[in-house]
Amino acid sequence: QVHLVESGGGLVQTGDSLRLSCVLSGATFGYYAMGWFRQAPGKGREFVAAINGSGISTYYADSVKGRFTISRINAKKTVYLQMNNLKPEDTATYYCAADRTPWDARIGIEHYDWWGQGTQVTVSS
Repeated sequence: QVHLVESGGGLVQTGDSLRLSCVLSGATFGYYAMGWFRQAPGKGREFVAAINGSGISTYYADSVKGRFTISRINAKKTVYLQMNNLKPEDTATYYCAADRTPWDARIGIEHYDWWGQGTQVTVSS
């Protein structure tokens, strides 16, 4: 059974940085592409970034491109989301997710089979 645990959220000010982490247990990490999604109050869950199983291929939402970086260390079974120059509109609960198709970095929420519990990111203006 795949289990995902996120950490690293918090309350920051506009322009600050945060790094989110997500650890996978219960499976071979490199067999999964990983994604980060977020959900703001009253809104649907939206794609943020994805990385394939080898770490070679990444994809970003336009709203975070150039500010956020997704990466992974397979030996640590961990995927990261480095978030720089944070804005109030980045405020949301951030979720990591695992996709059992490892060779692509996919954006569709329907491709992800397992989800973490989420970590809150709040950016004050």
